[in-house]
Order: sequence, then C-alpha cells, then structure tokens
Amino acid sequence: MQRLTLLSLGSINADFQVRVDEPAGSRETQLAHDLCRLSGGKASNTAYLGARFGHCSLLLGRVGDDELAEQALDPLRQAGVEVDNVGRAAGQSTGVSMIMVPPDGKKNIVLATNANDSWDEAAIEAMAAAIDGCATPACLVLDYEVPAPVVCHALEAATRRGIQAVLDPSFPDRVERALLPRLYAITPNVSEAEGLVGHSLDTLDQHADAARQLQRDGPAVVCIKLGDGGCVLATADQILHIPPGDVEPVDTTGAGDAFTGVFAVALLEGLDPREAAAWGVAAANLAVTGYGSQPAYADRQQVVELAQKLLEKARRLDG
Repeated sequence: MQRLTLLSLGSINADFQVRVDEPAGSRETQLAHDLCRLSGGKASNTAYLGARFGHCSLLLGRVGDDELAEQALDPLRQAGVEVDNVGRAAGQSTGVSMIMVPPDGKKNIVLATNANDSWDEAAIEAMAAAIDGCATPACLVLDYEVPAPVVCHALEAATRRGIQAVLDPSFPDRVERALLPRLYAITPNVSEAEGLVGHSLDTLDQHADAARQLQRDGPAVVCIKLGDGGCVLATADQILHIPPGDVEPVDTTGAGDAFTGVFAVALLEGLDPREAAAWGVAAANLAVTGYGSQPAYADRQQVVELAQKLLEKARRLDG
C-alpha cells in the first residue's frame, strides 16, 4: 500500500474521563469512577487514525509548556504520529477536556481550549510552511477548535499545493462562509449543520435539504453525521442516507472524530465519497463500543467489513 500524507490541524487536548452512574448534570455534585487520563482533541484523534491506517500522519497544533503536553502527545508518538510540527505556547496550559460518561454512553464534555487558541504570527507561518513542505499526495483535515485565521492560512497553503481539505466545523459560528468553496468536504454533526444553515433539523428530509444547501455553498461533498450513528451524504449528483450499524454504545467520545478521520483517509486512498462515507460511519459506530476515543478506534479490517454491510443498506434520498 502506498504511504500517503494525512495532515491534521486543530485541537490537541489532555482528556480526563470518568464514568458516572446518572445522566450528567442530574445533581449538583455527582460521584464518578474509573478515571482515565488520555490523549484527545479533534486533530489528535484524526492524526492517530491516519497513523493507524498506515499513512504518514502529521499533527499541526499547539500545546502548553506544562506536563499535560506529554499526556496529549506521547500516545500519538507511540502510534507513529509525527508531532515535530506541534508548537509550545509559552505560559499557557495544554487544552483540557473533562468528560463524563453516563450508563447510556452519551458523554458530556467541558472543553478548556487553552493553548489551542494561542497562535502568534510565527506559529501560523510555521504551520503553513509544514503544509507547503509536506509530501504528496496529501489530505488536510481541519477543525475550528483553533482560531479562524489559523484555518484560513492553512486553507491558503493547501490550495497552493493542490491538497484536498476536509473541515470538521466545530463551533460553526467561527466558520467563514467565503472559505467553503476551498473545501473538498465538510462533516458537521446535526447541531453544527443547524448552526450553518440557520434552522433546526428534525427529519431525514430536512437533513438532506441542509446537506444539499451546504454542498451548493462550495464543498464538493457534505456529510452530516446523524445522532444515531448514520450519515447523510450530498454530492453534485446524489443525496444518500447511510444507516448506522447494530452496535451497543459504551462511550460516544470521539465517535465524530472517528468518522471524519477515517472518511478523510478513505478519500486520500482514492475511494469515492459514497464508499468514504460508509468507512466513516463504520469507524464511528465501532468507536462507541469501547471506552475513550483513541483506545477504542477500530483497525482497517474491522472498518472495511462493517462499511461493506452498511453500503448494502444505503438508500438515495433524492429519488
């Protein structure tokens, strides 16, 4: 298999994850157990998947000058992720996610962005230089858990190199609409899609209409990640619903990142958007069957086998 380049720009966090026996927020003080200290963040999770699927995976982002930086980065190094382009923000703490997982697996997250928001001009220039100098073929995955100017400069660099870009639009209010035509694909969840189109989405037909609207705004491919684990895919010639697999959720942490990361890997490997979206759904479904994000991510064979089954059940929503 040819070794390709996956560039991942965005949040890098130290995750502190606990289990709770009641829904998050049901009491002012809740008892918790099974504390795990993990590497996390959208960009970290995507980079981890790039390496897990056998590619050159470059992480771009910022950590603090504290001990939490190693909690965030060391598991990625061990997985084969290249972290040399991760900068250290002097006087800042590394980003932290505090995650509570109730019995139904539907996590609640509080995020302190910290160093993820600490970018000066030199850091932005170094990030753009890393994109300019990377080996191709390559794909760039971005999220908005870093400042908007960072995303803008990254897209400019990717455009110069002819590198496809995939955006996971966390914090949709940060998304600059003028940048959408520079994207090859965008992968919002339902709440993010609602923020982008400006109204609620309650039915599959509404999800399909929103996907088509976003696709017309510029990206060639739109995947709306549904709450049940499936997705709605829109391209220029089709709108497709890929249903979820039959899995029992243990922990939904990082499932959306699994979708976007594996979807991007599939595109990088030359799969068409339909197949790539099925890989993403399969990866997200398998991710919820284990505790944590990176430790729960499936391997290539597991993803491919489930994706093939899901494609057999996919149906068009545009007639």
